[in-house]
Parts: sequence; structure tokens; C-alpha cells
Amino acid sequence: MDKKFSIFTLTLLIFALYSNGCRKHEKISDLVTDIEGNTYKTVIVGSQVWMAENLKTTRFPDGTVIPLTEDASAWRNLTTPGYCWYNNDPVTYKDTYGALYNGFTIATGKLCPAGWHVPDKQEWRALREFTGDSVKGGGKLKEAGTTHWLSPNKGADNSTGFTALGAGLRYFEGSFASVLSYTSLWSSSGVANDELWYAALYFGDPSFAMDHKNKNHGFSVRCIKD
Repeated sequence: MDKKFSIFTLTLLIFALYSNGCRKHEKISDLVTDIEGNTYKTVIVGSQVWMAENLKTTRFPDGTVIPLTEDASAWRNLTTPGYCWYNNDPVTYKDTYGALYNGFTIATGKLCPAGWHVPDKQEWRALREFTGDSVKGGGKLKEAGTTHWLSPNKGADNSTGFTALGAGLRYFEGSFASVLSYTSLWSSSGVANDELWYAALYFGDPSFAMDHKNKNHGFSVRCIKD
């Protein structure tokens, strides 16, 4: 009886350890809600808690409206906050891919819901280190398959649960590009007066790149918990 009990206890212990290991990137139950009532899934990755969806609010948390800027000329001349939907088409892109915000919106420091913020460069680097390196780490962030990425979506397994999508971008002069093939995600860290760091993922390889661009670019946003 004691021997059977010991084997049974050991089996339960192994199962518990295995289950906890499998759940290390499990999405936490609480959803995040922005001022407009949009809700976002969240995920624990290492010691960080991230939104698992791109931000799509059109207002700051204090209720101030972020100007929707569709015209290309108006976009490239902005020196204040602005946002748009990819290809100026919210019906197709809003719910799945979220908004594209210019860097002036990020620089306000008040875009994300209370208790959350736009990640700085060091927080992005910490995420990259957790995924392994810059060469293959991006694959652990990208949603697997070719629903929201072009084939071959190389190296994508979404093992972190981050679920990055190929949301595309808006260039500084106002044109749109690269939906399904590329995504850029803003950082709050600046390089010069008109540039901010960002993280980038690409369908053609599993890399986790970081670079900086001027604030007139339109990139996606993932908030991180304070």
C-alpha cells in the first residue's frame, strides 16, 4: 500500500511540475480596458506583463481625442499627436490590427490605460533577451500560421503568447505599406528630438530587430504593465 501510495504521489508531483511549466506563458485572466471600452488580452512573458493585442484607442485616458489624420500631406506635416487605420480602412483593419500612431502621440507619455505604459527601449531589450536573441527571438513573438502573416512566416511559433501580427506601417510621408509582412512597435525612448526607438518583426525571418525612426512614422503600440 505504501509503495503504491508513493508511486501515486510521485506521479501527481511530476504532473504538477509539467503543468506549471506549460503554463508559464499562459494568458492572465484579467482583461485590460481602455477609455473607449475596448478590451485587450494580456500575457505574462518572463517577469513582464504585456498586452497581447495592439492598442486601438482613439482617445487618451483623460478623454482627449487623438486626431484622426487620413490625408497624406497632413500626416507628414504633423508635429503633434495623430493616428490612423491602415490604408484608412477601419472596417478591415481596426479590430484585428489596431491603430497606427505617430511618435508625437507616444511622446506625450499618456497613451496607455492607467497602470500601463508604452515600453521603453530597455523593456523591449529585456523581452528580446528573454526570447533568446535578436536572430531568432522574433519567432517566439509572432502569431504562427499565415492568417495574419504572409508565407512562410519563418520561425513563428508564438511560444510566448505575445501574438504579434503583420500590422504594417505608415511611412513619414503618408503612404501605407507591408501589412501581413511586417510590423513595427513603438518604444517610448528617444534618440534625438524627432526620433524614437521601435521593435520590428518580419514574415521572412524570425529576427527581433530594434531601430529608430522619426516621429512622423505610424507604428503599432503594445502596452506593458507598470
